[in-house]
Amino acid sequence: MKYIRQFTIILFISLAGEIIHLLVPLPVPASIYGLLIMLIGLRKKWIPLEAVEEVSIFLIDIMPLMFIPAAVGLLDSWGVLRPILVPFLVITLLSTIIVMVITGKVTQLFIKNNGKGKAEKNE
Repeated sequence: MKYIRQFTIILFISLAGEIIHLLVPLPVPASIYGLLIMLIGLRKKWIPLEAVEEVSIFLIDIMPLMFIPAAVGLLDSWGVLRPILVPFLVITLLSTIIVMVITGKVTQLFIKNNGKGKAEKNE
């Protein structure tokens, strides 16, 4: 029952992201809104980590499986991709590096800020 409750919390946050996507006229995917809601909720302690932790770990564990349909879609589109393969690979490589760098910097910022918060609480 605990897993159903945790998964339901994640689904409702995803639904909230979908609703925001419908209401806000910006070209931002609904999943990004959902991730921001989850991030803010976890950081502000509105959502306790224990309320979603185990199902989140499960979803991360099966994440590679979720990429199979996308890979099959690429194979199915090989005829369209072949003429633009080099630009496609360059753009994919560069965007991957940029995302990795930005993700690393944001993670370092959160770790640094989290450490300051703990140090202040101990004083």
